[in-house]
Amino acid sequence: MKIAIGGDHAGFEYKKELISMLESEGHTVQDFGPNSTDSVDYPDHVHPLAISIEKSENDLGILICGSGNGVAMTANKHQDIRAALCWNKDLAELAKQHNNANVIAIPARFVSLDVAKEMASAFVTTDFEGGRHQNRVNKISC
Repeated sequence: MKIAIGGDHAGFEYKKELISMLESEGHTVQDFGPNSTDSVDYPDHVHPLAISIEKSENDLGILICGSGNGVAMTANKHQDIRAALCWNKDLAELAKQHNNANVIAIPARFVSLDVAKEMASAFVTTDFEGGRHQNRVNKISC
């Protein structure tokens, strides 16, 4: 699977670890930055990531910032993005199963690295259930 990853300076350390984990699982990962812990404006990294998913250059996206809120809000400005703020494995799975999320937002300042890894792994391996959920997902876009 092709996975886009990015965020802001607060998510940089987790991003490095998630890239290693995902690549070791056989995924191709495109890093949209940032490339250090120096302060950045997260929209500069989120918009290109979201566009890559809209253009089918990547299958899924993982965004990491301090609270997860800013990156999720920014990604969700894109018509074809369904970004879910998650803070545990169950939410990451449900976001995919019921909402067909194509991006998750991880709050690095509020979850451990182990939880972030569990969420990322669950997100990329969980399937959308479709069925009754498909009709709801069809109604999300404006």
